[in-house]
Amino acid sequence: MGVLTDQKKAVIRETDAEAIRLAKTLLRRARFGALAVIEPQTGSPLASRVGVATDIDGAPLILVSMLSAHTGALLADPRCSLLVGEPGKGDPLAHPRLTLVCQAARLERGSNAHARAERRYLNRNPKASLYAGLGDFSIFRLEPQHASLNGGFGKAYQLDRSNLLTSGPIVEDLAASEQSAVDHMNADHLDAIAVYARHFAKASGDGWTIAGFDADGMDLVSGDNVCRVFFPQPLATARELRQVLVEMARIARTGANTKTDT
Repeated sequence: MGVLTDQKKAVIRETDAEAIRLAKTLLRRARFGALAVIEPQTGSPLASRVGVATDIDGAPLILVSMLSAHTGALLADPRCSLLVGEPGKGDPLAHPRLTLVCQAARLERGSNAHARAERRYLNRNPKASLYAGLGDFSIFRLEPQHASLNGGFGKAYQLDRSNLLTSGPIVEDLAASEQSAVDHMNADHLDAIAVYARHFAKASGDGWTIAGFDADGMDLVSGDNVCRVFFPQPLATARELRQVLVEMARIARTGANTKTDT
C-alpha cells in the first residue's frame, strides 16, 4: 500500500503558476461541462452535461431545470464534481481537462448574488435568456473545494480553492462596474477587442465581443468560440481596468505593426 501511495505522489507534479493559469483558462473558457452528482434514490453516481459560466471570482455557475434529475440530486446532496476541457483532434486523453470537487448552492431569485450570476451567465450564454426566467429554472453556484488538473500525459496537478478563486475587495469592486465596462467596450471598441483576441489569445475569426471581466482577465466570445485573455498583472482595483485595456491595445497594435513591417 505504501508503494502505491508513493507512486501516486510521484505522478502528481508540484502546482506552479503555469498549472494554475491553465486551470483557470479551462474553467473560464468552458461553455459546458460534465456534472457528476449522487443519485438520492440509489446513492449511485449520475453524470450529465450542463451549460457553464463563471462568477466574477471564478466559481462555476450552472442554470438547470428543477425537472432534471441532477437538480433534485443537488438539492438532496450538494456534493458534486464538474469536468471541463474540450478534446480536439487525435487522442482525447492528450488534451487538458480539469475536474473540480464542489459544493453546490442554489441562488435565491431576487438576491444580489443571483442577479450577478444571471447577468454573467446570460452574457456568456445569451440563448439561455429564452428560459432563464422560467419558474422551474434555477442558478446554482458550485463552490470549488479542490481540483485535479490533467494537462496531458504526465502532467497531473492537485489544486486547492485558493488556486482557482479570486478573493478580496476587488471582487465586489469590479462586479459593481463590470457590466457598464462590457457594454461600453462592445458598443464602441470592437476593433480593440479584435486586437486582444488575435494578439493575446492567438484567436482567428471575426465578431469577437467581451462576455465578462474579472480581476485576472477577460473572456471573449465569437459565436460558439471562446478565448481567454489574461491581464499582465491581476487588477488591484476596478479603476485600473480602463488603463490596462488601453495599454494592452497599444501593445497589441504595436506588435501587429511590427510584424507587418518585417
